[in-house]
Amino acid sequence: MPLSIFGFRALWSPYFFLALVLLLILYFLVTVKFRHRFANSEPLHKKEALFFSSAILVLYLIKGSPLDLMGHLMFYAHMIQMGVLYLVVPILFIYGIPKWMWRSFIALPIVKPLFRFFTKPLIALIFFNGLFSFYHIPLIFDVIKVDMTLHTVYTIILFLFAICMWWPLITPLPEQQRISGLKKVGYIFADGILLTPACALIIFADAPMYATYSDPHAWGQALALCVPTGTLAGLNLSGPEMFNSMSLLHDQQLGGVIMKIIQEIVYGYVLALVFFEWYRKEQSDEKEAENQLMNPRTVE
Repeated sequence: MPLSIFGFRALWSPYFFLALVLLLILYFLVTVKFRHRFANSEPLHKKEALFFSSAILVLYLIKGSPLDLMGHLMFYAHMIQMGVLYLVVPILFIYGIPKWMWRSFIALPIVKPLFRFFTKPLIALIFFNGLFSFYHIPLIFDVIKVDMTLHTVYTIILFLFAICMWWPLITPLPEQQRISGLKKVGYIFADGILLTPACALIIFADAPMYATYSDPHAWGQALALCVPTGTLAGLNLSGPEMFNSMSLLHDQQLGGVIMKIIQEIVYGYVLALVFFEWYRKEQSDEKEAENQLMNPRTVE
């Protein structure tokens, strides 16, 4: 059955689109037009604008396009959303927000102690991966998926912890560097290991685990989060099998595999960046040491 039966609003989320457009306009007003009103502000770099604009675009594609509706119909689409939302979008936001804005935000009295604590490498790893795994426990998942408030709050909290998780690795602020070199490599490997159990649980399950994708009543409640009530009431739907040619179990297993693939691609890319950054620094330090040996200076 085609997705068009759910209507334009469910497919393209116009209100969410307008909210993101307003956020993007506000970003450029603060960083360009009214930048001079803020202390220690700096000109906006093209890369920062590109990263932030890309973050807004990707955010809309995964939470405002038909993919969001598909995430309520097919588990694998939901896992695509999860992988991109928590492993890709936070990176774009971290790089897209100017350094002076980060410093001003982190310096706020309420934010400073919380940010310092939750961006500690060990704390960030445990909280993000713990909350991600906790979310995919069937009992918890089925409760959050059918409640708009719980779903919104949990999504925002998990996104904030995703930023905290990425921060020790890719922070743009030199003074916020807490780990470097091979420690970053170990951090990435630990991150991958901690996320694996949740994926393995989904991939190797021998039966569908989530009522919101197997029970018609629970599925209808979850679908109501993104489809207007009037539209949903006029449809005669029996369950997600109307939109998916795969069995529920295969759909679930595919979702776990996709999540693991997204994780490996993103972590592999960041690992390569970290490794080459460390390698270049080591080479630079060696050359500097050689130059000092070849051109000794007398310090009085």
